[in-house]
Amino acid sequence: MTDEKKAEQLSYEQARAELASVVERLETGGTTLEESLALWERGEKLAETCQRWLDGARARIDAARQDPTS
Repeated sequence: MTDEKKAEQLSYEQARAELASVVERLETGGTTLEESLALWERGEKLAETCQRWLDGARARIDAARQDPTS
């Protein structure tokens, strides 16, 4: 399974926690250029996953606000 598919299957909370870990590792340094690039790419996928979750939540809230039966 690719990292992209793994990221897509994570909950928002899981993706956010892993993203925070990736950012911490990048900020700490001590990794090779290749490792840093791999971490960056993973972080981008995780950020996309988080954004999809947030967009979905926003759409649900907007729909609930417009539904007169709610």
